[in-house]
Amino acid sequence: CVLCGRTDDCPEKYGEKRTYVEYNLTVHYYCLLMSSGIWQRGEEDEGVDGFLITDIRKEVKRAAKLKCNICKKKGASIGCVAPKCKRSYHFPCGLQRECVFQFMEDFRSYCWEHRPVQKFMDKEPRGASQCTICLDLVEHLSVYTVLKSPCCKNAWFHRECLQYQALSAGIFFFRCTVCNNKDKFQKEMLRMGIHIPERDASWELEENAYQDLLLCYQHCDVKRCLCKKGRDYNEPDSKWEIKRCQYCGSRGTHLACSSMKSWEQNWECMECRSIFAKSGKYRKRKRRTLATSEKTNGATCLLEEPPPKSPRQSSGSPRSFLLQSPKIMCQNLSPCSHLELPASNRVTVSLSPVMSNRNWSLRHKHLREQRREVCNILKELKVQVKTKTTRLNINAENIWTSALKGFRQRIFSPTNTIEVNFSNCKNRSKTATSAASKHHFFQLLMLHLQNSSLFEGSSGKNLSLDFQAVKENLYFEAGKMIAVSLVHGGPSPGFFSKTLFNCLVYGPENVKPALEDVADVDVAQTIKTIKYANSLSSLQSTLQDCCEFLAAAGCLRPVTALCDKNMLVNDILVYHVIKRVTLPLESFRQGLKTLGVLEKMQMHPDAFASILCHKPERLSAETVCDLFTIHASSDVNTVEGADFWMGYLQDVESGESVVTLEDILLFVTGSCYIPSVGFDPEPTIKFLHIGYPIGNRLLNCLELPITKTYQQFKNKMELTIRNTLRVERE
Repeated sequence: CVLCGRTDDCPEKYGEKRTYVEYNLTVHYYCLLMSSGIWQRGEEDEGVDGFLITDIRKEVKRAAKLKCNICKKKGASIGCVAPKCKRSYHFPCGLQRECVFQFMEDFRSYCWEHRPVQKFMDKEPRGASQCTICLDLVEHLSVYTVLKSPCCKNAWFHRECLQYQALSAGIFFFRCTVCNNKDKFQKEMLRMGIHIPERDASWELEENAYQDLLLCYQHCDVKRCLCKKGRDYNEPDSKWEIKRCQYCGSRGTHLACSSMKSWEQNWECMECRSIFAKSGKYRKRKRRTLATSEKTNGATCLLEEPPPKSPRQSSGSPRSFLLQSPKIMCQNLSPCSHLELPASNRVTVSLSPVMSNRNWSLRHKHLREQRREVCNILKELKVQVKTKTTRLNINAENIWTSALKGFRQRIFSPTNTIEVNFSNCKNRSKTATSAASKHHFFQLLMLHLQNSSLFEGSSGKNLSLDFQAVKENLYFEAGKMIAVSLVHGGPSPGFFSKTLFNCLVYGPENVKPALEDVADVDVAQTIKTIKYANSLSSLQSTLQDCCEFLAAAGCLRPVTALCDKNMLVNDILVYHVIKRVTLPLESFRQGLKTLGVLEKMQMHPDAFASILCHKPERLSAETVCDLFTIHASSDVNTVEGADFWMGYLQDVESGESVVTLEDILLFVTGSCYIPSVGFDPEPTIKFLHIGYPIGNRLLNCLELPITKTYQQFKNKMELTIRNTLRVERE
């Protein structure tokens, strides 16, 4: 190179090395761009990309008089633009000494002492994180080799990785690898010396790079192909049409080879099926579709018989918790394994029937474990919530309209902390506004949604078809409200049917509804009549009577055998419960994507089913006891205080008190329910030498008085809680 004197040919570092035999000239492109005494005075097709040959020779002569401050050789054509700085250097030497070259505007160069640096906030975490390009660790240091994204707090890169990425992506595709920001990211990278070429991405310049994507897979891969014309034969609209795997699309089968009656049926290849089997999802779907099929008169019946309903369980819970102490955190006291309760609080638990109670206990325990898992997942999502607040003015008498207005306001963001102000409630304290009001708002909102026209059904609800709601995009808003409620501390909805939940998690095409999912009495009766027809003539007569309904559902067809009723019933159920509400379902799914809730549902379906498909657990003395952590001190008899506290909870649960467990929770936290995401901070108990109990809702702390007798403790608790809540209600 006539400017730097090096023979290196490294386009990534020095730009393209060009040789012009007619001018007896070889030059690195970057050496030419960054030289201080030359400008593009010609057109793009003149000289070297607009740099005239005469100007290049003049620049070589000028640089021959300047000594490089790094290698001490002549020919230093690049100078630092900082005022009063007289350092000159070759381009390769500048790279080696960590100078910064800006490939924009005037193509400025800065020496190692005056180069631009990125500003680091004092609060930013130190340590190391993953470079999102090479996936190796990168230290959070303000050094030349490390660059920080201007648009993402935790995005750090190696300078070399960014430069290679920029050369490959070009100006149209080079952007932040975390948030995809382009303008802000490119501006900062150009300032810090990253060269972004003005060309298309390298993968876009390759000829026929995407040609293979235009070819559809046409091959039958089943173990035994029945087609006489070969595995590659494909005849559309016939049994020899090839159906591709609905997941990977890279395997296929003839419809006849997999006993498929129509193109609309889904098919999975063995590879995808094994993946789903390992994850547990395919096993559930397989049980729904295959285990319920039966052979009748040589025809396959796909009707799923609903499982018998389990008897309703009592809301009471086993009281074995009384044999254990609550959580006690102390330094000078060891946890007690057993606490003796007052004789009046001892409970005799019935052991009959033993197996029924044992099974209920196991299910109850499993449900609690799943809800704890959901709590941890929602806490991860809650990290997105910022301290910036958004205030919602809510009218409790018109909860839906005011909530809808608040969620649709321009300044509303799901990631902001939500404050609720009830416009029809005067003289409400600040503590109640910040804590109790928000809990009360989400409770009223979930109750309204459960009973709204957007859902249908008795206990487990499915989406209804409300054309006006579709037009006003209310299904999206409902999904958004549920997602926000879960993350911001609202109650678990608990009213989803299993069918609705599976549609959201696994997709409607993989779900098989049951007769219990039909809320319309007339439609349910019609399906029952078809399902329980005991002769072909009675079946045909029934179909004749409801032919208009069947035609509207797309299920009107000739019936030649009694077993055809099973496929017919299945198709009617799929239409009425799923296909009919396709638009509401998709809109509802989009709303649930708020704050990443739907994605977590799909990753942890069993855990989220415990709060979306099951009613919230009724408060029990055991639940409240486990909720609080007792902080002890050496000067207070915490063990005796905990004894009184547990005895009082048992009295409240058994109805021997004027307050309820919900009242106790409301007194301490401002909420009469336990949020799915849990309380923040976690509820605690302190035993102090005070006259009456104090509920600190800002800290979720219950301060309890030390008393000599249990009756004194109980009287003070009831007097304080009852009067405090009465004043609040008034």
